[in-house]
Amino acid sequence: MLNENVKKLLAESMWDIASCADDEPNVVPVAFKDVTEDGKLVIGDVFLETTLNNLRANGGRIAISVYDEKSLEGYQIKGVAEYVTKGAVVDTFKAMVEKMFNGAATAKGALIITPEKVIVTTPGADNKKVL
Repeated sequence: MLNENVKKLLAESMWDIASCADDEPNVVPVAFKDVTEDGKLVIGDVFLETTLNNLRANGGRIAISVYDEKSLEGYQIKGVAEYVTKGAVVDTFKAMVEKMFNGAATAKGALIITPEKVIVTTPGADNKKVL
């Protein structure tokens, strides 16, 4: 589902993640993120309180926007998130966050997102195309 262009952009750019509950949308940028070998998106939870509340209320529905600000190449990825508090992915994010913040912050868990749809957001003929 995630072709090489999408994976490259996900690896190189910040992500904005969006969730919604009770008719109140929420979007936040995330820097602690990765793409797994099997094509799942993982995000370290440092400050995701509203996002997590929304995911609990909406069955885990989430959207990710990623784009290159110079070329305007971009994609929206819609999927379902699962929250985990233990395991290798959480340990990796904990170490990364603690190092960056010199121990002043840590990751409390991680979102593991299974993509269901990838939509082109790049301006042009392929805009809104589902990959």
